[in-house]
Amino acid sequence: MSSRITCEVRRTAPVAVVRLTGALHLGTMRSVHQALNDALVDQPEALVIDMAEVSVEDRLALSVFAAAARRAEEWPAVPVVLCAPSPVAARWLAESTTCRAVPVTADCAEATRMAGATLRMRTRLEPVAEACRRARDLVTDACARWNLPNASGPAALVLSELVGNVVRHAGTPMQVTVTLRRPYLHLAVVDGSSAQARPGGTDLHAEGGRGLMLVRELTQRWGSVPAGQGKAVWAMLPAT
Repeated sequence: MSSRITCEVRRTAPVAVVRLTGALHLGTMRSVHQALNDALVDQPEALVIDMAEVSVEDRLALSVFAAAARRAEEWPAVPVVLCAPSPVAARWLAESTTCRAVPVTADCAEATRMAGATLRMRTRLEPVAEACRRARDLVTDACARWNLPNASGPAALVLSELVGNVVRHAGTPMQVTVTLRRPYLHLAVVDGSSAQARPGGTDLHAEGGRGLMLVRELTQRWGSVPAGQGKAVWAMLPAT
């Protein structure tokens, strides 16, 4: 059993293509998992995984692709598409309940077309008080453009809290992103602090710390994940 696999990432805007070469099994899937996570940090429009040069030696290792797709669904809210698997790997993917939701295509060109365009607006903000207002304006403009009047108010409040958390605690420049992938509106803030975001306590008399509790109550899901040298804090709301 080969112990090596290489992961070449081609960041050809707007799609990131990860080309795998070597043997995929339980011993190499961690390297693949890290490469896929690294490719997501730049928030591409889609993540295409080229399996043309991969020998799958353990069908359980294919679960790494399902894990990447679940991560990408939450943040940065992009599709993950597999392309050019071997006939054996393609059969195992089709038989796997964990991987069945990940589309499989014959080649990278078809995978890129299948990924489609993502509706997204983004901006970079400095950690100043004005950043919260600019974040609200961004999500309000996005909801107006995408005809989501009911989501505008809650989304603006949630994004303002996410940005305010960076201003108060991380104190670094941030990238703010609003993405529409129905049925959800996805909000994300990437900052330069590796400290994961966590809700504060339940002391109602405290002066702060309740912003992320509000985020938790207003969203379908939210979370905090490493992103490069910092972190991404993301949230999902129904796109109505």
